[in-house]
Amino acid sequence: MVASGGLDSTTLAYHLADGGYGLRLVSVDYGQRHRRELDFAVALAGRLDVPHDVIDLRAVGRLLAGSALTDAAVSVPDGHYTDATMRITVVPNRNALLLDIAVALAVAHGAGAVAFGAHSGDHAIYPDCREEFVQAFEYSARVANEGFVADGFQVLAPFLTWTKAEIVRRGAQLGVPFGDTWSCYRGEVAHCGTCGTCTERREAFVLAGVTDPTDYVER
Repeated sequence: MVASGGLDSTTLAYHLADGGYGLRLVSVDYGQRHRRELDFAVALAGRLDVPHDVIDLRAVGRLLAGSALTDAAVSVPDGHYTDATMRITVVPNRNALLLDIAVALAVAHGAGAVAFGAHSGDHAIYPDCREEFVQAFEYSARVANEGFVADGFQVLAPFLTWTKAEIVRRGAQLGVPFGDTWSCYRGEVAHCGTCGTCTERREAFVLAGVTDPTDYVER
């Protein structure tokens, strides 16, 4: 399972564990400015007592200019995302890169599925968070590994039609320690409280009716 250390993927890990899946986590350092999320992914693996691999793709990330997540010259936008400000946070082909690594590990370890935490709020701008992508990528994974994986090899994205508030509600049911997850794209000491991801995070807790334990700089 691809684990970023964020709220969505952390809840997904608990959700899959609750469903009886055996887990192996994989995280990727692609030079993201909020790479401290990886510390939270490491902590997640420790809490669940599952194997965890952190893959160094910083050399690739340096080539992906133009995104606020990988390019220091591009500012992280504040407030609710618009199409334009969300587009600034797109990292080209990111989920395909991460899932390719996850599939390779799955094949090497004899696993029958990979999973990632895309949700409905991502669909508008992020093409690699849509049902069409999941279906196409699953087909590609089966073809690329024919003879090495079963015909039923899956790419799981159970939150694909869920809102972030619904993910928070599910996480609360599962006892997810939300304070031990990271969302802020600025990647500083604490969540900034104002960037697009912080804004979405705060709003999701309010809509879910769940207490938000996050330490925000801006309250």
